[in-house]
Amino acid sequence: MKTARIIYNPTSGREVFKESLAEVLERFEVNGYITSTHATTKVGDARVAAEKACEVGFDLIVAAGGDGTVNEVVNGMAIFDRRPSLGVIPIGTVNDFAKALQLPTDILEATETILHGMATHIDIGLMNSKYFINIAGGGKITEVSYEAPSKLKSIIGPLAYYVKGIEMLPKIRSTDVRIEYDNNVFEGKVMLFLLGLTNSIGGFDKLVPDAKLNDGKFSLIIVEEASIAEIGHLMTLATRGEHLKHPKVHFFKAEEVNISSFEEVQLNLDGEFGGVLPARFTNLRQHLEIRVPETFYNQHVATIEEEI
Repeated sequence: MKTARIIYNPTSGREVFKESLAEVLERFEVNGYITSTHATTKVGDARVAAEKACEVGFDLIVAAGGDGTVNEVVNGMAIFDRRPSLGVIPIGTVNDFAKALQLPTDILEATETILHGMATHIDIGLMNSKYFINIAGGGKITEVSYEAPSKLKSIIGPLAYYVKGIEMLPKIRSTDVRIEYDNNVFEGKVMLFLLGLTNSIGGFDKLVPDAKLNDGKFSLIIVEEASIAEIGHLMTLATRGEHLKHPKVHFFKAEEVNISSFEEVQLNLDGEFGGVLPARFTNLRQHLEIRVPETFYNQHVATIEEEI
């Protein structure tokens, strides 16, 4: 018999997962899984639960929650040489990671994807000693994602980030940084820097139009010092995927990135506070096996795996 451990955030998505849990468990059982659950109670709980599931030797770990829950689960799994396959049931506020993988937002449809979808390996990022699945960034603008109040997020969803962003615009200033990426160097004042693993970041689904999930490279975006008006224009361009043409935006692909600054620069990992600079970012190529929809696999994964 196969074994599965479902780690879920009972407060995500207005607590809807608990209503569907019995049917989710039944579907796993019908498909030959012995399944147990763990409801998280505090920050860091999902990481510890995932570590224990790996130690026990579960075949599959399911993360049910938002990007924060998935991030914690991956941080618990990534340190092991033998890692279970990962399934995701997206029930958070924004679910950037799940959106990038085109996972269904319906709980039972997401369950079916886990049970009958395709298994593929994707890259994850390592920042110093922390792992991330979607985005790492720094600069005043990136603070929006974790400064937006949880209550506001639960009420209006992704719009909360934009509301908070407008409020913060007058406070945004540039930061002097040194960015070493592979064998190249960028030095200067920037509004923000982003290292993306997918194309869906902070509610923007066209921020990195050609992002690949398993090529071993980060999509590095650097935005130079700009006025409030320019930042507003850039945000508009980003919604259409046209921001990379702007003269103050630099775009590179890199396997390893080192960033430092004489100023205190806060870091954002998958939408949450991740510490401060300096930081070393390493792309861990195809480090994680995950279940994805067959249509997504055929469109975005199969050809890349054939090339590899």
